[in-house]
Amino acid sequence: MATLRTKSVSTKVTEEEYAKFEVLAGEQTISEWARDVLSRAAKSHTCEQTILAEVLALRTALLNLFFKLANAERITADEMQQLIERADADKLKKALSKIQETEEFLIQGGTK
Repeated sequence: MATLRTKSVSTKVTEEEYAKFEVLAGEQTISEWARDVLSRAAKSHTCEQTILAEVLALRTALLNLFFKLANAERITADEMQQLIERADADKLKKALSKIQETEEFLIQGGTK
């Protein structure tokens, strides 16, 4: 059974933009294509979440390492392993939190 669609989203575009959308839509109608594009954009992106999680883990490890080095402390292999494990432990949670913060920021109009 098909889902009844009762809400509409629309925007004005230039002739050039519309022509580009027609090409991108291919066999689909512009409406079908736009719905697919909007739906994909609204879904979570596992790849981006993973990349952000890795960047945040790297940031955590580097900041901790730089702090030790700035205080002229030597770091052992065991300490380095602990830094890595601590950074990896909550990297996805941090990434999802950052994504949620960004989404809330954008929903509020992108002003702070």
